[in-house]
Amino acid sequence: MRFLLALLFVAAVTPALALDGSAGVKATPLLKSTTSWDGKALAWPAGEAEGSMLLIEIAPGAETGWHSHPVPSFAYVLEGELEVSLQDGRKNRLQPGQALAEVVGVLHNGRNVGQGPVKLVVFYAASKGQALTQKPQP
Repeated sequence: MRFLLALLFVAAVTPALALDGSAGVKATPLLKSTTSWDGKALAWPAGEAEGSMLLIEIAPGAETGWHSHPVPSFAYVLEGELEVSLQDGRKNRLQPGQALAEVVGVLHNGRNVGQGPVKLVVFYAASKGQALTQKPQP
């Protein structure tokens, strides 16, 4: 499983992988974007880089709650049906095998709208020690 997740990460961020064409290896690009799904340009954080990868599981009917990410992040849905909503009413519905560049600095809520669990892998590009997720201030 760890090898698969690492391969997914490499495929998501590396154009025209040198691995593709090697004996027994196939690289399928999952996402290549200069913007998040709301159309805003991606910008890398300053300072010492730190990449993180999380497996996030959301039970049927559950939601993440409103939150934002101060850093670029990229999600790949392994299982289930996920709906991501912005406060302005825009929604993005994702199925297994789909990927997206998450919104940066924008409040959003993820909700499992399917019958089974949602499982997604999320890759974060942050500065060392930087928070990956922030809840709104009351």
